[in-house]
Amino acid sequence: MVKFVFPRGLRLLTPAHFAFVFQRPQRTGTSQITILGRLNSMGHPRIGFTVAKRHVKRAHERNRIKRLTRESFRLHQHELPAMDFVVIVKKGITNIDNRNLKEALEKLWRRHCRLAQDS
Repeated sequence: MVKFVFPRGLRLLTPAHFAFVFQRPQRTGTSQITILGRLNSMGHPRIGFTVAKRHVKRAHERNRIKRLTRESFRLHQHELPAMDFVVIVKKGITNIDNRNLKEALEKLWRRHCRLAQDS
């Protein structure tokens, strides 16, 4: 039975984890959101966020974006390759409603799956 949990082990926590992804990432993105990914040796995917205050002014909007992204990752974690992902939010993300954000994230997760298979 597949469990859809989001424990601490699925998060990028330290600056070293983020630096690892930023060294040589595979990029996929839209005009409002970019996901960087790099294969890891852990056997499962992990995720980290960068939601800058200069792009998303209000805390409740930053929290909404992170909550929806975490939920999307949690539901797709068993389909994703063993990669470390960093989600970078750009200007204009606050204009997207929840449904469109979920669809954009699903599209980006599929692209990362394809990129991982090709490499």
